[in-house]
Amino acid sequence: MGKIFVDACLGKETPYTPVWMMRQAGRYLPEYMKVRAEAGNFLNLCHDPKKAAEVTIQPLDIVGVDAAILFSDILVIPDEMGMDLSFVKGEGPKFSDPLTSQEDLDRLIGGEEAASKLTYVYETIELLREQLDARGDEIALIGFTGAPWTLATYMIEGQGTKTYNICKKMMYSNPELLHNILRKVTDVVKLYMEKQIQAGIDVVQIFDSWAAAIEPSKYDEFSWKYMVEIAEYLKEKYPHIPVIMFPKGVAAFIQSGGVYGNFDVMGIDWGTPMSMAKEILGDKYVLQGNMEPCRLYSKEATTACVEGIQEIMGGKRHIFNLGHGILPDVPVENAKHFVSECQRVSGKK
Repeated sequence: MGKIFVDACLGKETPYTPVWMMRQAGRYLPEYMKVRAEAGNFLNLCHDPKKAAEVTIQPLDIVGVDAAILFSDILVIPDEMGMDLSFVKGEGPKFSDPLTSQEDLDRLIGGEEAASKLTYVYETIELLREQLDARGDEIALIGFTGAPWTLATYMIEGQGTKTYNICKKMMYSNPELLHNILRKVTDVVKLYMEKQIQAGIDVVQIFDSWAAAIEPSKYDEFSWKYMVEIAEYLKEKYPHIPVIMFPKGVAAFIQSGGVYGNFDVMGIDWGTPMSMAKEILGDKYVLQGNMEPCRLYSKEATTACVEGIQEIMGGKRHIFNLGHGILPDVPVENAKHFVSECQRVSGKK
């Protein structure tokens, strides 16, 4: 018996449509909060393979999802490239030394040297591989990375931003520097994902959380082409490993026919109509998504959406998921309801 999630990613027929949730190992689970408290802080938890593996597996047993996603953070990459990362309570991640010049970029390490420093991630995967294989329930393990553009936004802005004005000022006034940053990050990400595959992951997902910050006509130049380069590098060397692309907020880019590349699954965000995505992309890629995460506050709203998505997709070339991550104050019962409804409508026995 193969892993149903891997089969679904590769477009094979499956007995039902698998389901998982972005941020499924996280703050809405009291069990997660307990382990995080033991770790002392978020970054310590990412750096502790035993605890990171424990929280990765929690949603399998508590919520009943069909795949586990490695517990880590996208910003471990710039952190290990030599930037100074901290997580400030109530404010999120911060870099004390944002990039403003080529000299700033040159002081960061890149390539193999940077990718080799992420040993705690690979150790977490090895531990998970052992634990998941021992369960015998054919649960797939998803590894992930942030897209180069999303990573670059934090590296340039120094923190999360609502306007992206520092990045976008660079995009229009010094595009060469922005491309140099994206190139250096892309080269690290390719090797980082390769090492995750070698450590034992089954599927790769590339998150471009801040894709919508780029105007559609510039999206390929400053983000998508780098994501495609990573996907194609991995598919050439590991054709059996599915690659999922998740650029959030790119309905106009999809509509314009901008999506191309050698990957397997396109994650559809909640702002993009599933029917449109199916019409334009459904023959080329398996589609994943796209329930609005806030529907999880209501079981009725959840059921209505799940039934609607099932009606559009018909249980073919589809993976159930949210159109972005689950929020911290969602009741666990409602997350369980989402998973069981996805399995009900797609005929899980």
